[in-house]
Amino acid sequence: QVQLVESGGGLVQAGGSLRLSCAASGRIFSWSAMGWFRRAPGKEREFVSTISGSGRSTDYADSVKGRFTISRDITKNTVYLQMNSLKPEDTAVYYCAGRLAGASSSDIKDYAYWGQGTQVTVSS
Repeated sequence: QVQLVESGGGLVQAGGSLRLSCAASGRIFSWSAMGWFRRAPGKEREFVSTISGSGRSTDYADSVKGRFTISRDITKNTVYLQMNSLKPEDTAVYYCAGRLAGASSSDIKDYAYWGQGTQVTVSS
């Protein structure tokens, strides 16, 4: 059984920073690609960032490039999303997701495992 548990969300002012964490249990994490997605109120879930199983390949949505950084610590079975220069439009529930493959992907359909999500609210 694979479990993904997000933490680190909260309320922050525009221009501030947050770091999301996703703790994974199960053997899948050691080689699986991971991703972050988000769902804003009234919108579909969208891709934010992904990292390959090796950690050498990352990708970002255009809307967060240069502001967000994804990373992983295999020793802690955790993937992180450092979010800087936050904007009100970043307000959403953020979800961690895991693939049954090592290659990173921005396609939501490629992810087999999902966390429950953590709320991020950015005030103007």
